[in-house]
Amino acid sequence: MMKKIFLCILMVLIGLLVLSLASRCCARTLSENEYLSLRKKMVAEQIEARGIKDKNVLEAMRKVERHRFVPKDICHLAYGDHPLPIGEGQTISQPYIVALMTEVIRPNRSMRVLEIGTGSGYQAAILAELCKDVYTIEIIEKLGKQAQKILSELYKNVHVKIGDGYKGWPEAAPFDAIIVTCAPVSVPQPLADQLKEEGKMVIPVGKAGVQHLVILTKTKGRLIAREILPVRFVPMVNSKGEKY
Repeated sequence: MMKKIFLCILMVLIGLLVLSLASRCCARTLSENEYLSLRKKMVAEQIEARGIKDKNVLEAMRKVERHRFVPKDICHLAYGDHPLPIGEGQTISQPYIVALMTEVIRPNRSMRVLEIGTGSGYQAAILAELCKDVYTIEIIEKLGKQAQKILSELYKNVHVKIGDGYKGWPEAAPFDAIIVTCAPVSVPQPLADQLKEEGKMVIPVGKAGVQHLVILTKTKGRLIAREILPVRFVPMVNSKGEKY
């Protein structure tokens, strides 16, 4: 009996080791053509199939190399239909959610956009392909610096700041659109104040487990809200880790 148990444990350990090695091997050996094929499949099956129609958004999703924005040991998973961990308790959003949040602000080449929650930098990269200027704020210094390094190698129109996203970026305001990738319980007033008239803000709002993605349009100084769908985002926090 003990021998069987030992063999079972040994087989499990061997299986985990093989899986780990396969994961790392796959991450190292995928070619650029294979990544491109995965991006095209991602857009076709996860994004277009769910109703995203903006041709420029779709092209940006095909172009931006999502695998550059995730840890190297899981880069082969970058084009899956799910969020992924990026360290520090944070995640990179599911590709469809990135595309949806981008499409609803109706991006164009004249827009200045504020992003709250830089994370890996992937959402900022998508916006950089579509807008004039992107201002993005990350409260976790390590993530912010990592994202800044990647983004600075790829774009000249992305500005990264380490700081409290709840407060926005008043010296660069007003903004044509604001994308928030972390969830406060209610819409931060500083962000509402920094949004242009007729501008749009897309933001997950609510406590953990009861969040809704909301699109807000500023009309005559007031925010008109429309719920899009239930979501699950990391909470918006201050520098002490306290939830807003």
